[in-house]
Amino acid sequence: MSYMMQPSIILLKEGTDTSQGKAQLISNINACCAVVDCVRTTLGPRGMDKLVHDDKGKVTISNDGATIMKLLEIVHPAAQSLVEIAKSQDSEVGDGTTSVVLLAGEFLKEAKSFVEEGVHPQTIIKSYRVAASLAAKKLKELEISIEGKDPEERRALLIKCAMTSLNSKLIHSKSEFFGRIVVDAVLSLDQDLNLSMIGIKKVPGGAMEDSLLVQGVAFKKTFSYAGFEQQPKMFHQPKIILLNIELELKSEKENAEIRLTDPSEYQAIVDAEWNIIYDKLDKIVASGAKIVLSRLAIGDLATQYFADRDIFCAGRVAEEDLARVSKATGGAVQTTVNNIIPAVLGSCDLFEERQIGADRYNFFTGCSNAKSATIVLRGGGEQFIDEAERSVHDAVMIVRRALKYTAIVPGGGAVEMELSRSLREHARTIQGKQQLLIAAFAKALEVIPRQLADNAGYDSTDVLNKLRHSHASGGKYSGVDIINGGICNTYETFVWEPTIVKLNAISSAAEAACLVLSVDETIRGPKSQSQDDQTPMGRGMGRGMGMGRGGMGGRGRGLRALRGRGGR
Repeated sequence: MSYMMQPSIILLKEGTDTSQGKAQLISNINACCAVVDCVRTTLGPRGMDKLVHDDKGKVTISNDGATIMKLLEIVHPAAQSLVEIAKSQDSEVGDGTTSVVLLAGEFLKEAKSFVEEGVHPQTIIKSYRVAASLAAKKLKELEISIEGKDPEERRALLIKCAMTSLNSKLIHSKSEFFGRIVVDAVLSLDQDLNLSMIGIKKVPGGAMEDSLLVQGVAFKKTFSYAGFEQQPKMFHQPKIILLNIELELKSEKENAEIRLTDPSEYQAIVDAEWNIIYDKLDKIVASGAKIVLSRLAIGDLATQYFADRDIFCAGRVAEEDLARVSKATGGAVQTTVNNIIPAVLGSCDLFEERQIGADRYNFFTGCSNAKSATIVLRGGGEQFIDEAERSVHDAVMIVRRALKYTAIVPGGGAVEMELSRSLREHARTIQGKQQLLIAAFAKALEVIPRQLADNAGYDSTDVLNKLRHSHASGGKYSGVDIINGGICNTYETFVWEPTIVKLNAISSAAEAACLVLSVDETIRGPKSQSQDDQTPMGRGMGRGMGMGRGGMGGRGRGLRALRGRGGR
């Protein structure tokens, strides 16, 4: 009978854990739904904030979906796909990060019952992709273009988009104030809308209303030496030189050695060192520049030298600030002071140093070469200003996208309800399993208005019934009325969002759901050999120490015995 016995085939390393089949797929869906529950309550203008306390003691208060997902440090391999789509939405659009996670979780939740009943995951995936494609087409029909508007009307439309983004943030009470700042900052840029030309500076203290927009570049005063206070702090139409060199005397290295045959040569060597730095400073002054900025240190000798000649200098300027000054003023960063030509010098209409809170800031305004802006944020606590910065960044991204794609859709769950109604109608025209799956996709879209109503403290069942009735009667712009409860025309109440936000959210959520559904087996590799080796070492050390203690105990008994005999 031995010839009939089949040898066991080992494919994976010993200790490898494998999970497969329907149970594994449902486990992945449950993990994703658990992650969604962490950010569910942060959606909308009445969403709650999350306080995240990490192992290093840093505290973050935020209701931004992408920020929370990053800080959670999720280790489940399937649930990490939700973190990735939140990051993708944040980098691509800037807003809608909570919505995309919520939609992906709801798509998976609706698919779970079909998986349990034995429907093949590929059938679900195919239907979801068809539904996402139909939703994208319908979304294009619902969008309203803002192209061709006059500048003042376009600015008003963009402010509404910025306010819609800010309404769900910590600074929602001042959404109109910050909306105007954000729109003016974005409109001050060139046609390429380069995000790096908008700087956001945080100054603790003061009230939110003390925040301001600088039409130019502003950065905090750098470390300065004696003589700095003697320098002028305001210039009209100055020339600006940007450097990446040190302007200070350097001490010799410890192993430096100079051998002299004549003591009188020592003074010549010292003078040569001073002549080198004076030669650099003379060439900078000869260039005609009135403002000297360097990424490296400017020492006390150079600071006093410039002060005597009515020149402003700042050393150790941050690289991003120096790059923004370079783009805004038209100056080029120099690595040498030899052969400085007027073409490499920058210029601006006004330079001044101003006090903001407890800090002093350098302002460059009226930059002719490239348009730029700096938003200076004020506020009480550090966590509050950090969250305000994230909120303003999201609003800036929204306004940029609205300018580039020039199309908006009503928010407040209106678009999702209209897409849901449209998909339900389409589902009735087809047969087979796809009908049920597209209807499930349509039902999942209702999670946005339902969660908006729940987070605002309203009866979501009642609100959804009213919305379904309104959309069935032709009210395609009806959404959740957060202020008064019930429903309203969100287009007329100026709850607007760029089309690209919704388009990206639905497509990304559908793809993430399809990705999780396509996984039928999870293989977890064994622990590394180094981890296995560490455990026996620990046990060996423990036994060795125990033996040592036993030996010491023996010597103690011997000493006591000797003392006893000596006493007798």
